[in-house]
Amino acid sequence: MSTRMTEPGLDTRDASVRPRRSRRKMIGGGAVLAVVAAVGAAVALTGSFGDDGKPETTAGDGTSLVAVQEGALSSQVDQSGTLSYAGGVGGTPYPVVNRAKGTYTRVPVAGAQIDCGETLYKVDQKPVVLICGSTPAYRDLAAGDDGKDVRALNKTLVDEGYAGKSGLDPDSGHFGRATAAALEKLQDKRSADVTGRLDLGQAVFLPGPLRISKVTAQNGTSASPGRPMMEASSNRREVVVKLDPSQQSEVRKGDQAQITLPDNRTTPGVVSRIGTVAASDGKDDSGSQPATLPVYLTLKHPKDAGTLDRAPVQVQITTGGVEHALIVPVTALIGRAGGGYAVEVAAGGGTRIVPVTLGLFDNADGRVQVSGALTAGDRVVVPST
Repeated sequence: MSTRMTEPGLDTRDASVRPRRSRRKMIGGGAVLAVVAAVGAAVALTGSFGDDGKPETTAGDGTSLVAVQEGALSSQVDQSGTLSYAGGVGGTPYPVVNRAKGTYTRVPVAGAQIDCGETLYKVDQKPVVLICGSTPAYRDLAAGDDGKDVRALNKTLVDEGYAGKSGLDPDSGHFGRATAAALEKLQDKRSADVTGRLDLGQAVFLPGPLRISKVTAQNGTSASPGRPMMEASSNRREVVVKLDPSQQSEVRKGDQAQITLPDNRTTPGVVSRIGTVAASDGKDDSGSQPATLPVYLTLKHPKDAGTLDRAPVQVQITTGGVEHALIVPVTALIGRAGGGYAVEVAAGGGTRIVPVTLGLFDNADGRVQVSGALTAGDRVVVPST
């Protein structure tokens, strides 16, 4: 027995050739469920391939004939996601910890964007600048010091034009004369004390540039060293998709994606990183707590997102592709009783069953790559819409 992949009802007999009028109806079996699990929502589509998008031939028994196509095919993962500004680990905002002592005399407003080397806030009218780096400020920095924090300082000084690469290596972790000279230029521009050294409290080290998301400090209040005074995120736009862990092997860093914004405009993106720990956000309608894996996508054209923040989007990630493939609708597949799949091909005045090996699935359009005794142009049987 063989079972056609379709809506409940249509089935075929496993015969090499038979007239099409001898088809009977019966309930599909476990093989259907196996294909459904493999292709997801694609089973609801007929995937007709005529130039006009319609079946080549429609029979009177609830079936149609569709030509086997040859061409390129891609597979996708479709998920909903959230577009927002990128944060720290897990997408949470960065806490901005003050290290200066005195009184806040200028704090930014929520939504402000601060670039590397710019003034983040002021204490006693003295600027606290943003140095872009992942190691937090924890010490005074002066000539002769070495470390990751010095490397971040050197890179910021070069990136913001206070020194050239020929005079200061942005990848160097050493505080030398070139560092001091460039730092003096930054201090002068920011109306800070020009010392050529960076004392604890004169700068905040955070991955940047930043977008201020929340401010808890107020002008005129006491600046207590070691206490958070605002929260910030990256000014990069990022889409987070919560992926079923079973799909983890399908998605890879660098996969291209199409992101549909709330106003139905689309913009391209790319998978930038994939989380490693699956977590549950709460119970679904069934009362269970499904775990998901975060997948992060970067927009290729961030300006397309405008000022959207925490906005729902639809994401289609292209996970694979082949240039030359024989392609049939998913609904043409028949689950064979002995295992594997086949398609029913028109032959003379009847049809024949052709075993096929499945390749790439195009879930979006309900198509599948097959290989077997088929050629482009052969007509396969599918249920009519």
